Amino acid sequence: MRLTHCTFAPYRLPLRQPWVSARGGIVVREGWLVRLVTDAGLIGYGDCAPLPQAGTEDMDSAAACLSDWAATLTGLSPEEALGRIAASAAGTPAACCGLETALLDLLAQQAGLPLARWLNPRSSPVVKVNAVLGGLDRQMVERALTAVTEGYSVLKLKVGLAAGHEEIPLLRDLARCLPAGVSLRLDANCAWNEREAEDFLGALAGLPVESVEDPFANPDMAAWFRLQAKVPFPLAADESLQIMGADTVFNQPPVRRVVLKPMVLGGLVPALALARRAREAEVECVVTTTVDSAVGVTAALHLTAAVANDLAHGLATSSWLGGDVGNLLRVACGELHLGDCPGLGYIPREENEYSEKIFII
Repeated sequence: MRLTHCTFAPYRLPLRQPWVSARGGIVVREGWLVRLVTDAGLIGYGDCAPLPQAGTEDMDSAAACLSDWAATLTGLSPEEALGRIAASAAGTPAACCGLETALLDLLAQQAGLPLARWLNPRSSPVVKVNAVLGGLDRQMVERALTAVTEGYSVLKLKVGLAAGHEEIPLLRDLARCLPAGVSLRLDANCAWNEREAEDFLGALAGLPVESVEDPFANPDMAAWFRLQAKVPFPLAADESLQIMGADTVFNQPPVRRVVLKPMVLGGLVPALALARRAREAEVECVVTTTVDSAVGVTAALHLTAAVANDLAHGLATSSWLGGDVGNLLRVACGELHLGDCPGLGYIPREENEYSEKIFII
């Protein structure tokens, strides 16, 4: 099987409301739908969705990377192309994620397996997900209670967007409204210094906190150790994983949880390798999207199923988008279910619904 055509379709997907964190905000999600065709008639899809605030390259760098690869992929087997991309993923993780996903889609289709089972024969058919509620505002309680009625038991909120003395009372008000068994996953996006982090997390005592992501603006293992020793819930390293480095995090836990984003890590294969390292180090692992298109979310779902743990993962982000590039994943009772279709199982929409023009190389 050889690659015969490479297509990159640009898309712009407006958000229903701004996506805001301590790192900044976005109101539109844009990127490219990667489409690879083979001489066997198979079509593989991937999502290249740069988001510099999350740790990827910028749009211009991603576009240049896609153009460079398009000139060299034709005539290669998917295995050959995958090896070349994996060897040069540094610096353009979103572009490499899109290309790698499309190649993996082809290989899984060729094998007649869903991508999750191609990655791990013991993958899980069902993945638990958390609700994504955004920041603390006047509609927070309403959004949270709606999520609970929809079956979510883990609610993720952005914190660190205002002073602690403003956010803590809102969290307490929210906690009083939640039924037993529902917990809060908080994401600070590297908002605080060590003293601010200690004060904020100390004020969470008695609240149903499941974890807190990225508390430190400038994380280091010594400060992480001190803070983790003071709280009963895991501190999770997302952006902090990139800052401190995987070798440091896995060789010297106290890091109890890591967050893996395929778009930031350069694809599913490097993310799965980190998940395996995490398991060996007895570190918990959560997979999340970067508010990606339907293709990116579907790819992240297959990765999560291959990781195969019982934590809630951050994949329920499609509802934030005002439109999408293909079939949406439907959350039922706080879970996503994988089908039996070979590969990704992605069904595209007509290009003119989301794209201004198509680049075919």
